Amino acid sequence: MNIKTLSFNIESNGFTDLIDITDEIRSIVKESGFKEGSALIFAPGSTTGITTIEYEPGLLKDYPAFFDKIAPSGDRYHHDETWHDGNGFSHVRAALQGASFTVPFKDASLLLGTWQQVIFIDFDNRSRKRNVVVQLVGE
Repeated sequence: MNIKTLSFNIESNGFTDLIDITDEIRSIVKESGFKEGSALIFAPGSTTGITTIEYEPGLLKDYPAFFDKIAPSGDRYHHDETWHDGNGFSHVRAALQGASFTVPFKDASLLLGTWQQVIFIDFDNRSRKRNVVVQLVGE
């Protein structure tokens, strides 16, 4: 087995901004020279997440609405008292979401379902420049 670790940057708007990063991951796998293995996609930062979703207009509204119900931005968070940055909700949402996701690949193609895309989520309360790490294990 071989390991390659690469990364790419994206700009996000915050406030549960959902960004489809599937094409970037596909390109990294194709250019890696690996034919079969796994791609670990990781979002460094305590207010971001990675998962898969069907990237369509309805879910682009439903997913943020779900997080507004379970970790509302208007609630009181002790984190905000510590740092006074108003993004306590962002940290709670990111912890619930998770910072990484693994996708297998074969013949240098991601083994995703027909309606499945890999997404980056920025839960912070402002726009940010972000980094996404992709670690490939394969041959």
